[in-house]
Amino acid sequence: MAQQKAKYEEIVDWITEKIENGELSAGDKIYSENRLVSIFKVSRQTVRHAISVLGDKGLVVSIRGSGTYVKDSRRGINKKRRTMRIAIMMTYDDEYIFTGIINEMERILSKAEYSLQIAFTHNAVERERNILKNFIHEDVIDGVIAETTKSGLPNPNLELYRELKRKGIPVVFINSSYPELSAVHVSMDDFWAGKTAAEHLLECGHRKIGGIFKLDDGQGHKRYAGYVAALMEHDIKIRSENISWIDTRGLREMEQEGESYLRRLKDCTACVCYNDEVAVKLVNICKINGISIPGELSVVGIDNSDLADYCEVPLTSVNNPVDELAGNAARIMLALLGSEKVSDSIELRSKLVVRKSTRIIGECI
Repeated sequence: MAQQKAKYEEIVDWITEKIENGELSAGDKIYSENRLVSIFKVSRQTVRHAISVLGDKGLVVSIRGSGTYVKDSRRGINKKRRTMRIAIMMTYDDEYIFTGIINEMERILSKAEYSLQIAFTHNAVERERNILKNFIHEDVIDGVIAETTKSGLPNPNLELYRELKRKGIPVVFINSSYPELSAVHVSMDDFWAGKTAAEHLLECGHRKIGGIFKLDDGQGHKRYAGYVAALMEHDIKIRSENISWIDTRGLREMEQEGESYLRRLKDCTACVCYNDEVAVKLVNICKINGISIPGELSVVGIDNSDLADYCEVPLTSVNNPVDELAGNAARIMLALLGSEKVSDSIELRSKLVVRKSTRIIGECI
């Protein structure tokens, strides 16, 4: 009597037959794990073992976060031809930390003989969508390092990122991420940055601390959460009337609406700002309205950019480790292109740089 096949072998034979008779072609996605469990009435472990055997036979390839696909036997692997070009998609070309990020990524990627293709979304989901569509249709890049667009709001372009992954084009996010996507990101620890900024002011004796945070970017939400955590740890009531939320357009027009920000900060002796750009604009608003920095209002920024150094009142700011951030993103991309498994995102911390925009209650520093 012939020995009955193991369950995993039935799955292997079934999928193999579909590949051989043309029901499944190179690049096609095979049934999901849940579907195979339902069809064969087996455990997930049995399905996973069957997929592993099919992979060992060179019939399929599994892409983390995407699924399992039929390999192209003519190429040996289900990968597009390498173009030796990596796309870098950033929000703005004039952002104060942009140059440092690009220079460091180019330094590392060029050593691996990759060139860069740079695009800008201007923090608009429509531009992001058009850029992603071009990446998919033109088929001239091997990977994408992307700065998220309005990551604090629902994003309609997530399926395009998933399509890139289905095409075997890895994506690494920088500065923030989309929680709905299972993709690696490299960023500053934004919660820690907001908390560090607030803690510095608390250590200086301030108790009435306002804040200005970005509404449409995920970093703004996390920095706000860190600010709130610091105040709550000191049993300080969070006063919503002292907190301003600003979006991308509002940031451009911030100085024109200066009086509204000052009304929010009424009776405050200090303010945590979303980043150095916001902090510099607040310093300018205060100057126009005769409010001394740090005499009447202490201000802390985040990023420790050139703006912090060259502000009329040099800014105390939480350092953004740009070189380390960009370097990690580039190295992760190279690892993914080399078919290495990368599962952990990286969130970096660094030091607060104290300058002249903050004071200890009773004295200036």
